[in-house]
Amino acid sequence: MERLEDSLKYRQWRNTLEANQIQLHSVEELSLTRKPNGEILFAKLKVHATNAEGEKLLPIVLLRGHFVSVLTCLKSLETGKEYLLLVKQHRIANGAVSYEHPAGMCDSETDPLAVAVKEVKEETGLAILPTQLVRMNDQILYTSAGLLDEGGYMFYCELTLPDAEIDKFRDRRSGETSENEHINTFICPLEEALPLMNSVVSQLNVFLYLQAKK
Repeated sequence: MERLEDSLKYRQWRNTLEANQIQLHSVEELSLTRKPNGEILFAKLKVHATNAEGEKLLPIVLLRGHFVSVLTCLKSLETGKEYLLLVKQHRIANGAVSYEHPAGMCDSETDPLAVAVKEVKEETGLAILPTQLVRMNDQILYTSAGLLDEGGYMFYCELTLPDAEIDKFRDRRSGETSENEHINTFICPLEEALPLMNSVVSQLNVFLYLQAKK
């Protein structure tokens, strides 16, 4: 059974606080959620922490760890038209169908590039190489630093495929059913993707990609 102090997400969180001159006086575990193998998945903590000026920070933090998001662009060999390979699933926080890029948590893996390759394969069935990925943010981007330690690495990859190969990724069933992941792949023309997305992270990845391609 993994101890909180030994988990990667806890150690990364503490290192980030120290790098920003935050002094951590005490940490109280309010609740821990574990994977079946005993690894820490989430941790809700009550902390006493002060900044360099001696001011107290808000006392509650939810540790989730870092994640990767991979915008996957499939270009038609015949026409040059660009499509995004998205994943489509219901999300528990709002119950809605969410159209997102392949993504996943880094959990116990320190190399986000390795996680990106793994998540694209697991969620879409598409095998890519690390050399085909481009990272778009130099610094980790945080989703909600008022509560969450969660920060993201944004990648993109581009593959040119025949239309027949692109069609194979339409409505493909994927996901870890043992972890209640019920995913279908979705092929979407690049210019039609943003209105479908209710995720800030997914939209941000599109904007970063379009900026990178200018």
